Amino acid sequence: MLLTGGCLLLLSSLVAGAQTNQLAEPVLATPLMGVLDRFTAANVPVLGPAETEVPSPKWTNAPTPPNLPGNGLAQHPMLYAGESYNKLFIVRDGKILWTYSTGGGFEYDDFWMLSNGNILFTRMQYIAEVTPKKEVVWRYDAPPGREIHACQPIGLDKVLFVQNGLPPQLLVINIKTKAVEVQHDLPCRSLTDPKTVHGQFRRVRYTAQGTYLVPFLTMGKVVEYDHDFKEIWSYDIKSPWAAIRLHNGNTLITDEADKLTREVNPAKETVWELKPEDLPEADRFRDSQTCTRLANGNTIICSRGGYGKGPQLVEVTPDKQVAWVLYDWAQVGPATAVQVLDDPGVPENPGETER
Repeated sequence: MLLTGGCLLLLSSLVAGAQTNQLAEPVLATPLMGVLDRFTAANVPVLGPAETEVPSPKWTNAPTPPNLPGNGLAQHPMLYAGESYNKLFIVRDGKILWTYSTGGGFEYDDFWMLSNGNILFTRMQYIAEVTPKKEVVWRYDAPPGREIHACQPIGLDKVLFVQNGLPPQLLVINIKTKAVEVQHDLPCRSLTDPKTVHGQFRRVRYTAQGTYLVPFLTMGKVVEYDHDFKEIWSYDIKSPWAAIRLHNGNTLITDEADKLTREVNPAKETVWELKPEDLPEADRFRDSQTCTRLANGNTIICSRGGYGKGPQLVEVTPDKQVAWVLYDWAQVGPATAVQVLDDPGVPENPGETER
């Protein structure tokens, strides 16, 4: 193994049956770091043909407190975005490398950088995949009365997403063939009241075990379904915005109303939990929607941050020591979610990057 450009290269064995006796292409353990140069190429436009610049935010003058833990915007290379500011950011070495803007309105909730460099995102009214050159390679518009807040790549050819609606539906579409491979109605509070649509679902995930992990935001539970949509596990919690299945088999849940992140085991026992009051007052997040569990065991809490009045990201160790606080409203907006780009794993392999 050798270290090149900050990325660990794992050399594969000789190609079986190859007549040239050459090594196969090296595989990056952190594949997203290997595509970042594409976002700063000379042919990347300031605004792509499908982009619309967002209105200037009101919070850019919010002061950053001194002596925060960690290295500010330079702590991690990342893909970053949040509600109420429809601009995706790619950050590396403390600098913004690339942005993608979709105008006013609502809202970014889910997004992924893929190993081929493309970015998949939801924009409530639609879901799209764009290249580093800001070319739209796939787009699906929500029908009238429906909203899309959750998406997940399954390989490079398939996308799972949920359409909030009456009824809500979980779908898997093959973006190459345009075939709808899965389409299943999900339970909801009402089949007639359009006011219930917006709050139905946010983060829904397909697991490495081939199951669907579905947080019911306003119905107060997380449900796991098997391939045939038979319920095989559930957990009651007030307002689950997101849930991810960790490599250890536990489930990490973000409860938006109670501002907590809780890890529970298959027996539904709490094995770890974080609330704002567990942290020093200066480092407390004001709200929470999603979180990211890193390969080193740390957890990053994503927060809307009081729109200029609090931190956007807070990283804590397993024993709840604060490793990093991002409080930088001059450069980036609220943090609904973050994807750390130098963590190992292939994002489109379900469950591989959810530790």
